[in-house]
Formats: sequence, structure tokens, C-alpha cells
Amino acid sequence: MDKFIKLTGVAAPMPIVNVDTDMIIPKDYLKTIKRTGLGAGLFAEMRFNEDGSENPDFVLNKPAYRNASILVAGDNFGCGSSREHAPWALLDFGIRCVISTSFADIFYNNCFKNGILPIRVSQEELDMLMDDAQRGSNATLTIDLEEQEIRGPDGGVVKFEIDAFKRHCLLNGLDDIGLTMEKAPAIETFENKYTESHPWA
Repeated sequence: MDKFIKLTGVAAPMPIVNVDTDMIIPKDYLKTIKRTGLGAGLFAEMRFNEDGSENPDFVLNKPAYRNASILVAGDNFGCGSSREHAPWALLDFGIRCVISTSFADIFYNNCFKNGILPIRVSQEELDMLMDDAQRGSNATLTIDLEEQEIRGPDGGVVKFEIDAFKRHCLLNGLDDIGLTMEKAPAIETFENKYTESHPWA
């Protein structure tokens, strides 16, 4: 998993409440267990028309936001079913951070396990960041995980709270497998001792 230390990028505004995981990645894209390629289906029902052409009114299809790496979203983002494909699709598209007033718990935790930083802010702070995000090509935010700060284009700063363990994992690029591998020496020592004491096993 890639480390998340500091990210400066275009922030796309999505002032929609209750964006569920089916909106993030429709069920038609759940036939794969690969984490790559799902970006093509991100928000597919909003990004594309029925004939497959792009919907020019959808934010991520607008020229200023095509390379957005931050999403400023409405309340209760990631609700609905607990599909891990949702953060996979966001990450594959290039989204590394989602900012909202609240997230569904399973989606929130899945983000950390896949290298995405979900940030909870107050409604007042979200309104300010949404305003920043609506500036088109000037909608650039800096997310500093070490300092736990969001810095806006005009120098405004929003502080955010985050669980210390989750912060540690993102800063060091540790998913569940990475955390296990940190214990590799202890695991090897245990296995060697067990083999010596149980040679018949």
C-alpha cells in the first residue's frame, strides 16, 4: 500500500448526501476481485449516459476536475452495502482523500485499509472546503496527515482528528498484510520453536 504523508491536488465538489456504495461502484462491476480497472466504473451511473457517452454535467467529467485526487462530499458518504470495491474504484480513479461530515463505518474503515484518507469535518468546515472545491482549476487543497491539517488555496487551515493507529498505518503504507509482515521475525521464531518441540507435527 502506498504511503500517505502529504497530498496536494485538485478537490472535486460533490455536495450530494447519502452517496451509497452502489452509486460509487454499481453492482455490474463487482464480478472481479482485482483492485485495478475499477476506476472506469466509478460513479458510472452519474458519469455516463445510457448510450455510454459521458455526462458533461457530472463533476469528474469537467475538464478542471478530471484529475481530481480529493473529493469533498456531502454527509453520510459510503453508506449502503459493505462492498470493498468502492474504495478500490476511488483509488483506481486517483482519489486518495475524501472529506465529509460523516461516513458509513464499514466504508470508513475500508478506506484506511486501501490507502485512502477519509476525513471528518464539521458542517461549517465542509461548507468552506466545498466553496474552495468549486473554484474549478484553482480548487487545490493540501492534505497534511503528519500535521493533521487541510490547507486551502487562500491559506485557510482546517485541523482534523484521526485515530492514532490508523494514522500510523497510512503514514507507513501498512495494510493488514503489511502489519502482519512487521511481525515476521516473531512469527518465524515461534514456528522454529514449535517445530523443535513438536517434530512429529
